[in-house]
Amino acid sequence: MPKKLLIFTHSFDDAPGYVIDLLQRNNIPFRIIHSYKKEAIPELNDSVVGLIFLGGSMSVNDGISWLEQEVKLIQQAISVGLPVIGHCLGGQLISKALGQTISKSSNIEIGWHNCYRADNSTADVWLGELKNAFVMFHWHDETFDIPPDATLLFSSKYCKNQAYSYGDNVLAMQCHVEMTEELMSRWLDIFSGELSKESQSEQTHQQIRAKLTDNIPKLNRVAEQLYSRWVKTLTL
Repeated sequence: MPKKLLIFTHSFDDAPGYVIDLLQRNNIPFRIIHSYKKEAIPELNDSVVGLIFLGGSMSVNDGISWLEQEVKLIQQAISVGLPVIGHCLGGQLISKALGQTISKSSNIEIGWHNCYRADNSTADVWLGELKNAFVMFHWHDETFDIPPDATLLFSSKYCKNQAYSYGDNVLAMQCHVEMTEELMSRWLDIFSGELSKESQSEQTHQQIRAKLTDNIPKLNRVAEQLYSRWVKTLTL
């Protein structure tokens, strides 16, 4: 049976973005699972080499049955040593699978905000030559706790727990490193009405779009670093 990654999406407007670019360049097979369409969540078998979870507008605390199934799948994957990576909601799913609490953040964080690497050797492994500060795209009003055996990788001004690693091959992120210019433009077109509030931690759709051309290449460099490190843990 051919080996492949499973990529889980959670809404019609979401797409794997830069993840797909990197997987295709490295000839890594994948299958996209549309969980929100009630597509059956596959069972783990020898053909599955890793799991990727994208974001979504719902919360892990909403009691949605297919999200609960994903949490169980993550638990199974981690128990057998499969690599797992999560973006925003996906990172929260990993945290829940590891027994942690997901709660309202003290700040709604939306837009382009810098992140700062943690001062530890694990962060050095995951972030490589990336320097402080590096740009990330954010859109969340919740935050996850970090498991006791995990290591913080980087933080932002408005959210300390931006990303952590668990073991050598599990990466949970609160931010959206997967964004491409095409995907970001689609989000801005669809959700412009929801991106009208401005504060220190929240940017409007006009502010986000104004920095799109400059920031996407910077974001892609961060994605290249993190994804390249993660795919090294795959057994193909």
